[in-house]
Amino acid sequence: MVRMRPVAGDGGQIQGRRRERVLSDLLDPHTYRAALYIFLALPMGTFTAGLITGGVVGGLLTLAFLVGAAFLLGSLWLVGGLGDVQRALAGVLGVTFAPPPLPPAYRGMLAWLRGTLADPLTYRTLLFHVVQLPLAAVCWVVLAMLVAATLLGLLSPLWALYPDLFPVVWGEQTLLPSPLAVAGLVALGLGGLLVLAGVLNLMGRMWTRLAVALLSRDPGYEAARREVVALRRAAGRVALGDDLDATLADLTEQARAASTALSVALTAPDGTLRALSGPQGRGLSGPLDRLPSQGEADVRLVQGGGALATLPVTLPVSAGALEGGTLRALYPAGVRPGADELAFLLSIADHAGTAQHAAQLIERAGARAGEQERARLARELHDSVAQALYGISLGAKTARATLDRDPERTRASLDYTIRLADGGVSEMKALLFSLRPDALEEGGLVAALSQHAHALEARHGLTVHAGLDFEPSLTPDAQAAAYRVAQEALHNVVKHARAQNVWLAVSQADAGQDGPAVTISIRDDGRGFDPTAAGRGTLGQRSMRERAAGAGGTLEVRSAAGEGTTVTLRLPAQPVLSRPAEVGA
Repeated sequence: MVRMRPVAGDGGQIQGRRRERVLSDLLDPHTYRAALYIFLALPMGTFTAGLITGGVVGGLLTLAFLVGAAFLLGSLWLVGGLGDVQRALAGVLGVTFAPPPLPPAYRGMLAWLRGTLADPLTYRTLLFHVVQLPLAAVCWVVLAMLVAATLLGLLSPLWALYPDLFPVVWGEQTLLPSPLAVAGLVALGLGGLLVLAGVLNLMGRMWTRLAVALLSRDPGYEAARREVVALRRAAGRVALGDDLDATLADLTEQARAASTALSVALTAPDGTLRALSGPQGRGLSGPLDRLPSQGEADVRLVQGGGALATLPVTLPVSAGALEGGTLRALYPAGVRPGADELAFLLSIADHAGTAQHAAQLIERAGARAGEQERARLARELHDSVAQALYGISLGAKTARATLDRDPERTRASLDYTIRLADGGVSEMKALLFSLRPDALEEGGLVAALSQHAHALEARHGLTVHAGLDFEPSLTPDAQAAAYRVAQEALHNVVKHARAQNVWLAVSQADAGQDGPAVTISIRDDGRGFDPTAAGRGTLGQRSMRERAAGAGGTLEVRSAAGEGTTVTLRLPAQPVLSRPAEVGA
């Protein structure tokens, strides 16, 4: 449940009650937008009334000749068409309307007529057309009187300087203003100017509310549909778990598109702007005097007649910090968010909190994965290189002890020490290569696979039959995917297969159903497994399949108990651009 709670202002940018000043209305841009709208409203109202009235009257007079039906239908269409023009004109006041829904498929004139007559928006738009002309005329009369009185007061010094040009006759006497009277008239003119600005601002708000009330499309179904679509997209974006800044930017876009807000922003707990959709406005960033409580929307008026809604972004308790910042929505003058829209914005704020929590979990998982990788390397170093160094130390000590009395034993100890040193160097190279396969960048896929094959033979005693005769034409991303899939498959051979021999081959076919393709095959003579059994190699196979799919290829795993395993990776080959023939001189 969302609670709207106006809060008294603290004198800052965000206020519960606007601080009025003498020149506030005169300096407010909304005053001049209202003047422009009222200036256009009277001719627009006259034009609209003339078209619709002429169409209806003409249709009624010619109804007996069957032409009147066309006039009446055209007038009905004009109600909606001119309504779109009125919505565009209301943009002068800063009013934005929801985009129109997709038009239904055309099913004939009767279906259109039935739908138009059943739509409440038709009658509300018609009511706006009816009241626009007389209301605009009243505004023009009031403003004309105020402008005339203001001009008379401000131009009174010209009366005193040039009395012959502006004669004021009372009976048989010509009135001449005294300096005090001129000063009073100028003061009245300045006061009239301030009153004129205030009346213009008030009229602008009146027209804004009238346009929002009568020209807004169905606030029920359409608003609900937009909010559902926005929440579905927001949930999908959060579920992706990718870049947090991009996710927050997309959430603000969805919030602004599905609401009546002019701008939507997400801020950090200290008020720093993290994402913004729409023009920058006052109050969309910076610290607040109080943060709204969970499930509460703080709606305040801002300078210019607009409103600012502030909602909390709350993180789960497991995140360690409940405050995730705020979601702020700025509304144009005369527009106020309803309870349903605030509930929607609160849902977007909850999605933003979920995205921040997910980013924290991903960061923690990455740190945990790094710790696990360091622990694995420590175990590898202890089990291989450290043992080799210990054996080298023992062999060297034995050789030194038998150097004088038993040369043959000394030679045997040195040979043993040399073999251990060579094995330690191979182990260290294998560990470094598993961390960063430089050969993949420097020498290509074949060089990287060859080094990995030698490392397997040195470390695990496997016999690798490598058919790596040529470098396949693959993109850098496909090369990386092929190497990682082969690395994972060979790791599974060492860990699970209990094999003695491994066959590693790379081949390329120039023609196929989908064009040239590269095939990487890893086959072993191990104990095999049942690929259909649940829980057998699921995580490793999923990782390999994801890498293959990411590079645009496919992965096939064939195995049976006691018959070994074959992993086949197929990737699209990179097209080789033919070199243009050289033109001789």
